[in-house]
Amino acid sequence: MTSNPGDGALSVELGLGGTITVGAQRIAIAEIVSILEAIAESGSVQGVATELGLSYRAAWERLRTLEAALGHQLVQKTRGHGSTLTPTGVRLREALATAQASLAAPMAREARAIRTRLDPILSGRRRPLALVASHDLLIMDVAASWPELVLTVAGSEEALARLEDARADGAGFHCGSLDSAGAGAAYPELADRPSLRIRPLFEREQGLMLAAGNPLGIRTITDLAERDIRYVNRQKGSGTRAWFDRLLAEHGIRDDRIPGYATEEFTHQAVAAVIAYGAADAGLGARAAADRFGLDFLPVGWERYYLATAHSLPEAAFDALAAALAERARVTPGYRPVNSR
Repeated sequence: MTSNPGDGALSVELGLGGTITVGAQRIAIAEIVSILEAIAESGSVQGVATELGLSYRAAWERLRTLEAALGHQLVQKTRGHGSTLTPTGVRLREALATAQASLAAPMAREARAIRTRLDPILSGRRRPLALVASHDLLIMDVAASWPELVLTVAGSEEALARLEDARADGAGFHCGSLDSAGAGAAYPELADRPSLRIRPLFEREQGLMLAAGNPLGIRTITDLAERDIRYVNRQKGSGTRAWFDRLLAEHGIRDDRIPGYATEEFTHQAVAAVIAYGAADAGLGARAAADRFGLDFLPVGWERYYLATAHSLPEAAFDALAAALAERARVTPGYRPVNSR
């Protein structure tokens, strides 16, 4: 996979390598892939010659040498139809293609991490770190004055997906309660993955944001289903939406009993604004957003906000940002540093 900045800076490319050993014969996997793909796509040995930069005769010799080393015929010629892979050739191509596909994302992350390490040395400049993060007011405020960082806001699931696909250097995400066993699917699945490094950044309080003065007298989650209360939800894939769904399940409430469940906004701030403008009565979100819009707030619990990065990325890459967030969490209502209880 290629880490290509597209701006003339350093580019890093990683691909499927290694060897297949049969008896005393060792064959480079990259060459096998090139030959099999060229035959499959072009239907001719000339395609192999073009792919490898060889003469037609040399391409045939390379192919026969490969077949002799493996002990199986890989290509067959059919009069009037060119060359095709034999069943053995097809199976071998499929096996290597499967391996290549499964390694594509890890190799892309490694290429991105290598580029981050080498850019200051070889190109003389440091590439800004790309952080895709679930919406949070503290992160938004700190990142605004952080020139070494490019921040993109997305739901927790999308942030993690972009990290997995090497479209980001870090993913900011959260999954609900402080207890990882009750935090939903995202964190337990990632906790023991050796390719990723996960660190807690801060803790924040979430709850029901309500119109100023709480005119409807909302006291519990069950009130949302038992009375004519207009709810505004977060989008699918967000950590807050996942937490709300778990709260409904814990109280035995079907989502179709929540008026406005299908109404979605993409940030805590947008949910708070909808309530402040009178278009909805309640929505789950961070205390900081409720405070900013002068809303009432009914706490449902504290959660931990995490940062995930590729394990091969320098561990110190996000240290300064993490320290700045922890410091701000100490003095910002609705937030606290990790382990400050």
